[in-house]
Amino acid sequence: PNTTSQAAPTGAAAPALSAWNLVNIELETRFTLTPTGRIEREADPDRSPGPLMFLAGCDGGALVQFSHELEDDLVAELKALSVDEPPLSGPGQVPVHIEQYLDLLGAFGPLQNHLGLSFHLPHRSHAQVSAPLIASGTAEGDHLQATLTREGMPPALVEMGFRDAGDLWAPWCLALQDGQIASLAFAARLGGGGAELGLATLPAFRGLGLAAAATAGWSALPSLADRTLFYSTATSNLASQRVVTKLGLKFIGPTWAISRA
Repeated sequence: PNTTSQAAPTGAAAPALSAWNLVNIELETRFTLTPTGRIEREADPDRSPGPLMFLAGCDGGALVQFSHELEDDLVAELKALSVDEPPLSGPGQVPVHIEQYLDLLGAFGPLQNHLGLSFHLPHRSHAQVSAPLIASGTAEGDHLQATLTREGMPPALVEMGFRDAGDLWAPWCLALQDGQIASLAFAARLGGGGAELGLATLPAFRGLGLAAAATAGWSALPSLADRTLFYSTATSNLASQRVVTKLGLKFIGPTWAISRA
């Protein structure tokens, strides 16, 4: 399906994308695809391996794509099963053939089935809690990046996996508390016409609404104005889902990524 909407007439609001449009854009955002549309890898700066199979549901149907590693005969067998999948628009819904997908992919060794929830993040989303923000691409952001490069990351950030300033994946927006970095919103995936949010809040500052403030600030960055924005989270991440509630984000549908363990 076509994943882009036509430009609105001058002075008119752009038409809202359907859920089916959104899941197609998200596929091209999350992954680098081969010329034939197969998944080559994740679209993150670390160039992480992609899943063997990805399924995204919405009220318009179920979108399925496969790794470039899979033989054509196996893909044909998996596709034949997937055509029976009903629209999967509820957070608790599970693909009808999930066990068969796992069995067919079992030759690749132990597997992980990552269950996710996908939301549309509007530009310039509003957070109830305000906080001082620093964004990439600004003089203040450039100064902070230079300081972190020179002096190293704060220990609390290193403990969370931010080893150096290069782990701040641009474009990013940081929420501060008492002059300290408290929550980080960054581009976990960039591809096609979309961007997917990555979000991390330091343990000492959780529960204060700062993750929502950082997310709202990220959604307003000029460098993201021409991209469709996505907020994705694991079904088990209740803290992340509370941010979704605070921002009032629209649910697109559940996702499943079957990968090597």
